[in-house]
Amino acid sequence: MKKANQDALSEAIAACRKGFYAVALFSFCINLLMLTAPLYMLQIFDRVLSSRSGETLMVLTLVAALALLVLALLDSLRGIVLLRVGNWIDRRVSMEVLKASILAALRTPEGGSVQGLRDVATIRGFIAGPSVFPIMDAPWTPIFLIVTFVLHPVLGFIALAGAVLLFGLALLNELATRGPLKLSASAQIAALREAEAAIRNADAIEAMGMMPNLVQRWGRHNVLTLILQGEAGTRGSAVTAASKFLRLVLQIGIFASGAWLVIGGELTPGAMIAAAILMSRALAPVEQAIGAWRALIAAQSARARVEAFLADNPPRDATMTLPRPAGRLVVDNVSYVHPGAPDPAVRAVRFQLEPGEGLGLIGPTAAGKTTLGRLLIGNLQPKIGHVRLDGMDVAQWGSEDLGRYVGYLPQDVELFNGTVRENIARMSKGDPAMVIEAARLAGVHDMILHLPKGYDTEIGDAGTALSGGQRQRIALARALYGFPSLLVLDEPSANLDSDGETALLTAVDAMKARGTTIAVIAHRPNVLRHVDKILVMRNGKMQMFGPREEVLARVTGPQRSTAVPVVAAAEGGRGAD
Repeated sequence: MKKANQDALSEAIAACRKGFYAVALFSFCINLLMLTAPLYMLQIFDRVLSSRSGETLMVLTLVAALALLVLALLDSLRGIVLLRVGNWIDRRVSMEVLKASILAALRTPEGGSVQGLRDVATIRGFIAGPSVFPIMDAPWTPIFLIVTFVLHPVLGFIALAGAVLLFGLALLNELATRGPLKLSASAQIAALREAEAAIRNADAIEAMGMMPNLVQRWGRHNVLTLILQGEAGTRGSAVTAASKFLRLVLQIGIFASGAWLVIGGELTPGAMIAAAILMSRALAPVEQAIGAWRALIAAQSARARVEAFLADNPPRDATMTLPRPAGRLVVDNVSYVHPGAPDPAVRAVRFQLEPGEGLGLIGPTAAGKTTLGRLLIGNLQPKIGHVRLDGMDVAQWGSEDLGRYVGYLPQDVELFNGTVRENIARMSKGDPAMVIEAARLAGVHDMILHLPKGYDTEIGDAGTALSGGQRQRIALARALYGFPSLLVLDEPSANLDSDGETALLTAVDAMKARGTTIAVIAHRPNVLRHVDKILVMRNGKMQMFGPREEVLARVTGPQRSTAVPVVAAAEGGRGAD
């Protein structure tokens, strides 16, 4: 599956092979029809002017006009085909890239970026944009060189020398600009990430006067981008100027050589004019390709990044659809290390919950509670051990199937741009009866009815139209939607008032009564009264686990000196686990 995901872009491009063949054929025909102008000039100077035949002039003009019309139609068709190919590749690959971006965000915090989608857009823009045409026309330069040789070998050698020199300048441009352009692309990506992070945290930045510092941090990346782009631009401009100078010198040279041959009687004036046009046409794609080289390098770099990104973030293997689990949860010697971290966030945790049981997870900041919660729902894959729901490893269970039986309320609540109904129904239209029942369980039904359009109210990007408490309660309803077999709540009462907390506790009791297995990461003691077992964690390790009354007795009993700081820290506030 990793291989298949890695090759998604290559397979998409390969699937468009027929389209590229058609474009190549169009390019060949277009370049053949580009001979119309020089051949027309040749006939005008050598036949029409000498014969003074108006009929010949009219026929030649009509034939030339018809050829140019066909050329225009083929050029238009080539652009349309490339546009559709680019759009098709985008549609096919961008969904895989978005899935990989979501998986990357699960595995590493810095992985949460839409850069992959920008890279796909860069590839599409190159395929469908004007920069690709000179590169596609350059291989057909020999057609014009051959015809120039037919007119006279001296003129052919001049044109051939010019093409070779321009091609050498194109290679020089590649060697001179590839490095700075790649480095500038990396610096630009880093600058965009800084900007995205700053915009996401606008409230904290403005409230605490952090804007100058963050703008300076972004500015360092941006200045580096500009310096590298300037370096590449300077080198590219020098090569472009040299190519333009060379082309103009060659143009003068071929006119001078042609005139000398005409004086010597070895060439006709029409052939001289035609040779000049042919050489100009032969060298134009090569010269234009030098100017389009930056777009080509950007597209190549984007393709390499997309392929590497897809390879590093493979999708889960598809699994057979399984029946609804009863909710028996077994955590078997689970350990997990965050990428780049020196120590495990969770170490050798093992416990078991039966259907309908509730577990309270407590411990100080950075104890590993949130990480363990993400392991329980399969968002993280243990380095050692397994988390099994009714015997199936949740890390290997396809998310589309498992997601129907899991409810999750994360520590940082995020809603999506859409209606309240869509958010509760997990961004589908959903069953209205199930949506309302989930909202009632979360105690948010009446609040929703007071919104401007009730369940059809648009909540804006990230739920900005709602308060923090409203967002958390709607997110709780989303977690309860479909009556999951496993429910994991990470600090569910953090933004709730007393009414919201009462609704939360009622929902916990109701879900337990339905047979749902529940794990609650709790910082408020009220929630602990509604669970059956308690797991105390410190430094990623299990410190205590057992029935609620037994663990609470140990916490407040003879081991108070060691256990109380754990509970005190757990109740002291939120933290990154």
